[in-house]
Amino acid sequence: MKRKLIYLLLAVMSLSVRAQKKAQTFAIGSDAFELNGKPYVIRCGEMHFARIPKAEWRNRLKMAKAMGLNTVCAYLFWNMHEHKKDQFNWTGQADAGAFCKIAQEEGLYVILRPGPYSCAEWEFGGFPWWLLKDKSIKLRTQHPYYLDRSRKYMMEVGKELAPLQITNGGNIIMVQVENEYGSYGSDKDYMNIIKADLTAAGFNVPLFHCDGPSQLKADHPEGLFAVVNFGSDPESNFKPLREIQPAGPLMCGEYYPGWFDSWGRPHHTGDTKRIVSELKYMLDRKASFSIYMVHGGTTFSTYSGANSPPYLPQTSSYDYDAPIDEAGNPTEKFFALRELFGNYLQEGETLTEVPARTGFQAPAPVKFNSFASLRQNLTSPVSSDTAMLMEDLNQDFGCVWYQSVLPAGKQEVLRFGEIHDYALVYIDNKLVGSLDRRKNKYSLAIPDRNKPARLTVLVEATGRVNYGGHMHDRKGIHGSVTLTGADNKSKMIKHWNNHPIRLGDQNIPLVYKPFTGQRPEAGFYKGSFWVNKNEDTYLDVSKWNKGLVWINGQCLGSFWSIGPTQTMLVPKSWLHKGNNEVVIFDLYGSATPVLNFLDHPVLDQVNEIQPGKHRTADQKWQPAEGSLVAEGTFEDVSKLQTVNFKTTTARYFALEALSEQTGQPFTTIAEINLYNKNGNEIPRDNWKVVFADSEELSGGDGNASNVFDLQLTSYWHTEWESRSPKPPHQIVIDLGKAYEVAAMTLLPRQDNANGRIKDYRIYLSVPLFRGL
Repeated sequence: MKRKLIYLLLAVMSLSVRAQKKAQTFAIGSDAFELNGKPYVIRCGEMHFARIPKAEWRNRLKMAKAMGLNTVCAYLFWNMHEHKKDQFNWTGQADAGAFCKIAQEEGLYVILRPGPYSCAEWEFGGFPWWLLKDKSIKLRTQHPYYLDRSRKYMMEVGKELAPLQITNGGNIIMVQVENEYGSYGSDKDYMNIIKADLTAAGFNVPLFHCDGPSQLKADHPEGLFAVVNFGSDPESNFKPLREIQPAGPLMCGEYYPGWFDSWGRPHHTGDTKRIVSELKYMLDRKASFSIYMVHGGTTFSTYSGANSPPYLPQTSSYDYDAPIDEAGNPTEKFFALRELFGNYLQEGETLTEVPARTGFQAPAPVKFNSFASLRQNLTSPVSSDTAMLMEDLNQDFGCVWYQSVLPAGKQEVLRFGEIHDYALVYIDNKLVGSLDRRKNKYSLAIPDRNKPARLTVLVEATGRVNYGGHMHDRKGIHGSVTLTGADNKSKMIKHWNNHPIRLGDQNIPLVYKPFTGQRPEAGFYKGSFWVNKNEDTYLDVSKWNKGLVWINGQCLGSFWSIGPTQTMLVPKSWLHKGNNEVVIFDLYGSATPVLNFLDHPVLDQVNEIQPGKHRTADQKWQPAEGSLVAEGTFEDVSKLQTVNFKTTTARYFALEALSEQTGQPFTTIAEINLYNKNGNEIPRDNWKVVFADSEELSGGDGNASNVFDLQLTSYWHTEWESRSPKPPHQIVIDLGKAYEVAAMTLLPRQDNANGRIKDYRIYLSVPLFRGL
């Protein structure tokens, strides 16, 4: 009986693949997508082959199919395919064609998202690092060099993947133009150039672009199909799409079941009940969607990106609270969505069997036997008058070891223009402090010196910014380095030796010595462990500080004791039965290295004090006379709320929540956006919260700066754990400079109704409000 069932499943899969190969047309109709002339609803899920070991691609695609999807969405990351200029790679982990072909064999169509810009919390948004060697470059613009390199990349994409379009018997049904460009710029001619490049590369299936509801107008060129991205409330968020595109099928290009994590911030999750309800809403109206992510996986090696501002590097775990977890196993969401999708299958579709769960093992602890001191394995230095950036050292990822000499003197303050991104500072080989871009900490006190002292600054790059206006993110020491004494006179530190330390997929040459235990210092710890089974496992890195891990030469990614992630997934396909090697690079080092294994992940343990409150004891906000521009009552719904008012020049924005919808004392807000009279968004790059009367920082991440952190699942929450002050509650934001402001949108907390604002007032002012 079991053998017959296997034969039956193989026959169904064979018929599905043959049906795809016969399908020759995919089109955008007046009210529906059309596959071979028949209406078709896309039930899609995003997964990135770069975040899944190649040996496990088929398993993840089988899992997506078993959940009830008919399509997968796939990003290409330019920096994986052209890591070195003019050297293109489509093999191994970068074999996009193989991924598409396996998807077709498993009965899935593919929506391709080739870039050139991708975002995806991926290092530099997918751009190759060497673009930044050109100091004049303006990314995502009509800058000649950028467009030339982008076009060359697109032509290579076409050579590799255009033959796999449905028009050629393959399974690629749509191709995206750029990505969420409206959140970056408004040059529609630029969008048309990228569109033309894709066409010239041989793509003849429908092209489309995507963006958030409020950004669609900025980047929607005439004649290019649009889809909208959102994480909740489809009814409201489809309306902006209809405003720019009255006809054609509705599609959510990115629907978020969870969210990504950043170092030092709590783990994010998404509510299953709400997600099922909203996807049902779309299916009932024959609206298509792509779940971002259906399977997140892991951002291996040094490819994790960062948001800014504030600068927040992202974790290597890209679990995303997705329906298929980081290790590839089904979750509660998976089964809830499988049940839902089973009610909306189209002609010829069936739910396939759910693949067996991946097993886990917990081997004996690692035995460390050798150590390579970073100090004793430095590369040859490049000498310069001022400290050099990593890109100018022709370096992609890793660290730079900077050395100079400090003159003798009394205690002074050592100041840096900026540090990108994290640094340890040593005086005569003694650690005196750390610098952290996340906290804008670029200075520290230097003790007395009765003679000249050697200054060493070890700077680690923790991911180039992948989203927004701060993407030209070159790594290392920026600007001058100065010493300032008690007399406030400054002197510049010059004559630097710059040692590039390449880490990640390729490392600097290392000479190991037997490990016998020594003073902790930055370096590489090598050990071994034994496995008897072909199963996944998790490294427990909670006893380490900050750095990278390699298993059998494969870089798993980064760790940081601040959390929230305290484990690292070790894929079974990167292990082999018997002895296995592990190498840990730790910035601080360890005198007694300990590394254990777990059979489960730890994704939500934050060991860092959350950002401080935006209020001092003596502050009492007072609105200036004439600064009130709007007041009213919000609806008791989760959808985006819009308030229009008379155009007002302002640098400071204040929202006062007078009451909550059910009478509770709390206020919660997920996101705030401001607009000018033309409907253009006021840039949020330089926003800062200057006052919030109440924030919950111990019982959860209720920091007021969450209202402009680009994360729909995070929110400002007034205190609730130890005290619950009653309304009114206020938040005051410095916009960075004066703008003409004419409207505000507010997104309520998305996971539940707690803290929804009822009555409100809005204030705008050029000078800072009194009392602050």
